[in-house]
Amino acid sequence: MRDLFQELNARLSLAVEHVPDVPIARTYGRLTRMAGLTLEAVGCRLCTGQRCMIETDHGTLVEAEVVGFDRNASVLMPIRHTTGLRPGSRVFPLHGDSKINVGYSMLGRVLNGLGEPLDSRGPITADQRINLQGETINPLQRLPISTQLDVGVRVINSMLSVGKGQRMGLFAGSGVGKSVLLGMMTRNTTAEITVVGLIGERGREVREFIEHSLGPEGMKNAVVIASPADDPPLMRLRASMLCHRIAEFFRDQGHDVLLLMDSLTRYAQAQREIALAVGEPPATKGYPPSVFSMLPQLVERAGNGATEKGSITAFYTVLSEGDDQQDPIADAARAILDGHIVLNRELAEQGHYPAIDIEQSISRAMPQVVTPEQLQKAQQVKQLYARYRQVQDLISLGGYQQGQDQNLDMAVHYYPEICDFLQQGMNERVLLADSQQQLMQLTGGQ
Repeated sequence: MRDLFQELNARLSLAVEHVPDVPIARTYGRLTRMAGLTLEAVGCRLCTGQRCMIETDHGTLVEAEVVGFDRNASVLMPIRHTTGLRPGSRVFPLHGDSKINVGYSMLGRVLNGLGEPLDSRGPITADQRINLQGETINPLQRLPISTQLDVGVRVINSMLSVGKGQRMGLFAGSGVGKSVLLGMMTRNTTAEITVVGLIGERGREVREFIEHSLGPEGMKNAVVIASPADDPPLMRLRASMLCHRIAEFFRDQGHDVLLLMDSLTRYAQAQREIALAVGEPPATKGYPPSVFSMLPQLVERAGNGATEKGSITAFYTVLSEGDDQQDPIADAARAILDGHIVLNRELAEQGHYPAIDIEQSISRAMPQVVTPEQLQKAQQVKQLYARYRQVQDLISLGGYQQGQDQNLDMAVHYYPEICDFLQQGMNERVLLADSQQQLMQLTGGQ
């Protein structure tokens, strides 16, 4: 009898440990003000970053996040567009970190910023439930970039080689082939998993990118997170964080992940909307200081992990308004990324695709992932290309005379061959080994 009592007591104690703490009473606050994108609530204790639910007159609950406070009032911002709010609407605090469902059932699916399916193919089957905010990796524990990643694009594989775990910027204005290039890399890469974040773009472009740029082949091992321009700014921020968190999950499973985020500029603009709404003063061309502090926090989540298996190689598109490379976001992105690829409008207008300007583009990790011979050859080709472009107008006017400058003669002779090498069809795939071989054979193998 005593043994039975002890066993029951032990089982009861174990059961009590697994019962969550139940509050004696549920506290709630009230809405007192709505100004632009923000709401103000009083009557309950809320911390910055905490989530809460707001009760509408329609009987529905709207999720919001605390983005600031003013004396005793908490400043909230809803994640979705809301109607039915009024003064005195109840605000219920949510406790605990934001959790997301992740798993291999995500592959081939299209999600919103909350991880909910947009493709009407049913719910996501979760392998794990993890925090939206991942743990920061000690910089001394990150593995260095040492292995090249094949993206299937000849000019990038050979002239702007990208290593596994590298973070690159894709700088482009509108209409120069940015989405086509992203689609080519998604379809052609040897990375096992691709995560695509479509942040703040036009809504019609989401389906076009999935059907035309990615295609069925690209979607097989891809996860697409879409938050178009008409989403609230907080949803766009959440979608940006989500695509990085999903990439981190697959990296931690030992996979090489290619992360494509279009675009980093829209992420910065979403943070600008939030910061200005809560009263932060603008600093550089209308961007508050918090924008420039959040950019590195986001991109630092990509890269290699602390184990030999798994990596996140990231490409971030940066919109150059009016092709201005001195835009504050473009300038900040160049400083925190491991290289940049610039798409040139003039090349696009000439039918030169992909319209990559190799003069302005650079991969900072290329010396660590290629042979000295390939690096030297890439520099030679870039010099010949740049030499021709410098005197292109003079040549068209008939001012060039052969025999006066040996380097210029070489540039003029090999320029058509170099241009053919730099161009590639959108449905053409060039493997890494073939790209390197074709580079070494360029300019007569000299």
